[in-house]
Parts: sequence; C-alpha cells; structure tokens
Amino acid sequence: MLRFLCLLVVSAVLADRATYHNYQVRRVVPENQEQLEALTELENNPNGLSFWSRPFRVQKAVDIMVPPHMLPRFNEIVASLNLKTEVYISNVQHLIDTERPKVRPRADFGWTDYYTLDEINAWLDSLVENYPNVVTPISLGRSYEGREIRGVKVSFKEGNRAVILEGGIHAREWISVATVTYILNKLLTSDDPVIQDLAQSFDYYVFPSVNPDGYVYTHTTDRMWRKTRSLGGNRCYGADANRNFDFHWLEIGASNSPCSETYAGSSPFSEIEARLLSNFLTSISDKFDVYLAFHSYSQLLLFPYGHNSDPVSNYDELLALGTAAAEALAKNNGTEYTVGNIYDTIYPTSGVSMDWVRGVFDTPYTFTWELRDTGKYGFVLPASQIIDTAEETLNSAVVILQHAKENLPRK
Repeated sequence: MLRFLCLLVVSAVLADRATYHNYQVRRVVPENQEQLEALTELENNPNGLSFWSRPFRVQKAVDIMVPPHMLPRFNEIVASLNLKTEVYISNVQHLIDTERPKVRPRADFGWTDYYTLDEINAWLDSLVENYPNVVTPISLGRSYEGREIRGVKVSFKEGNRAVILEGGIHAREWISVATVTYILNKLLTSDDPVIQDLAQSFDYYVFPSVNPDGYVYTHTTDRMWRKTRSLGGNRCYGADANRNFDFHWLEIGASNSPCSETYAGSSPFSEIEARLLSNFLTSISDKFDVYLAFHSYSQLLLFPYGHNSDPVSNYDELLALGTAAAEALAKNNGTEYTVGNIYDTIYPTSGVSMDWVRGVFDTPYTFTWELRDTGKYGFVLPASQIIDTAEETLNSAVVILQHAKENLPRK
C-alpha cells in the first residue's frame, strides 16, 4: 500500500511538469524586409510559438520552438512567406531528458551536473565556513515568492576596487548559473598565479542566481521558463527581469504584454528581484568598475548599449578588449564568439541590467556573455559541457580583469 501511495505521489509530480515531447526548434533566415517584418509580427502574436532568438535583421537566423500541434500551421506560414526553414532540434524533450547525467558522477560540488538552488546556497554557506576571512555572505533580500537572493563577497584585502558577477537573471539559462559558481570557485582555489593575482587585486560580489523563483521553477515545473514568477495581468506569470531596469525602459526590444516572454513589467523595477539588485548596486556604486553578466545562448560577448547603436565613450577600447577576450576564450576548444554592442550584435533591446549599470553609474567595463552554444542544444546545454564552457569563459574574463587592473586609476 505504501509503495502504491509513493507511486501516486511521483505520478502527480511528473504530471505537473511541463513536457516538450516532439516540440521542434526551427531555424529560419529572413532574406528580405518583408519576411523580417512578418516574423516580427509573428513574434508579437506567437499563439504558442516560442522565439528562442528574435527577428532583428535580414540574413540573421531566428530560432523558433514549435509545438507539435502547430507544425502544420507553422509550415503553411513559412511556405506562404517563401521562408527557408531547418529543423535545428527535432525533439526538445529528448534534450531535456538527456541534459543531466543519470547518476551524478560525484557527490560534492563538481560542475559535472546542474545544481538546484538549495544545493547552490548550501555550497555558498560552505565557502563562508571554509574561507571565513575571505568570503562574506550577502542577501539582497527576498524574491516575490520569499526566497533569499543569495550571494557572497570575496575579499582578500582591504582597499580593492570591486567586480560584480551576475548570473541566472533568465531562469532557463542554467549554464549561466553554473559558470558563475565555477568562476567563484576558481577565485578561491586556483593555483594559477594569474588568477590568484586577480583574485587578490579586486573584491568580488558574486550572485549566481538573481532570479531564484524562476530558477527553482525550471527545476520543478517547466524547464523552459524564462521570467520571474510574479503574478501579472491576463492570468500570466512573471516578467523579464532583464527588461525591467530603469534605463530606456520599454523603448525597444521589450513587450508590454504580460504573457510575453520579454514582458518588461508594469513599470521600471516592478520586479522585486531587479529592484533589490539595483538597490544593492546603488549602495556600492562608488566601489565597482567592472560588471560581468552571464546569459545563454549564441556565443556572443556584448557591451552597451541595446537601445540604440550610438557608441559608448570607450567603444573602441571595449571592442578591442572584447576581441582579445574572445581570442583567449577560443584557445581552449576553438569556441568562436562574436563581439560587439548589444544593438548591432544580438538585437535592439532596453531595460537590461548591464546597460543600466553603464548608463547610471558610468561603469567603464561592462560585459555580457551569451554562452554556448549556437543552437544545437540552445538553452538545454548538456551538463557534460559545463566545465569546458566555464573554463573558456574564465579565460576571457581574465583578459578583461587584467586590462581593468592595468588601466583603472588607483583610488
């Protein structure tokens, strides 16, 4: 009888999970302005389609997740537009089912698997315990659903300028969270003299998952969830926390529809997660000069701005620095990144955290990584790629941090 009840509980839990059996990701490439405008209109009224990448310009690929029941209609639409389409992922659920190892290779925190929020927070606690003179716990406050937004400060000595590491603002981008924790671990444990020097030359404020409600939801209920979990209009949940910052909010590349995946919120900082992060950053704005944010996917290294293509004051410096960082990243595995500002490189958008930091505080070195891959796995990057991804990303971050150390005025 007990076994039967346990099976009922397991079945109920599984039944509550969103599944993506036979969902396909189709890649289409608009070849003219008419096709681009049609895709943009489709994104604004998706009716069940999920745009994994946005239509922005002619000849730029657009990835669209298509439910099986919509495949006939989708095929009709692309045929009517004379759009060429390629099946990039044939079954999203298969990727989800094989994303993580069936048996975790090691019991401790080893970056061979993706970890839950509770496991990450327990690991952060262990760092505070094991490095009591170096690691200090930080709580930004509580999320919409009441979870602590946790982070740590790493400081080997007083008087350092600071670096911010931001991860997990988009819930489904698990590789972001994993990469931030990997870099944090290397700051504390690496025997590489270059990394040791950088660890001791800056203070680091590290936030692996600034959208904890969404991250938990991707583990328990819907692997493809992107937004926060606040209750919005039209019975739709969440907003895109990375469209919710008060810098050119809702001007471009964001939606005012509560059901959209790029819903910018009801007002700037309507999402408590974005508001708490901004409050903390404001409180230490005189201390940091480097802001590094991590997303996926597309293999891009981005700098401001997204709301227009006007160059920032040190555009040439950031472009050269980003290019050098991308070259360092490629040395390990040949992974190629494209470097540029948000507007020209990925798509126009506004209200993002990095742009807010640059625009409000004039922080000189602000970069965002769109991590692996370029679409074979998309948001469902296998855990077997975590270490390679994080290690090559660390190599690129080292270039940026070395440049900042050499070029920032002594204060």
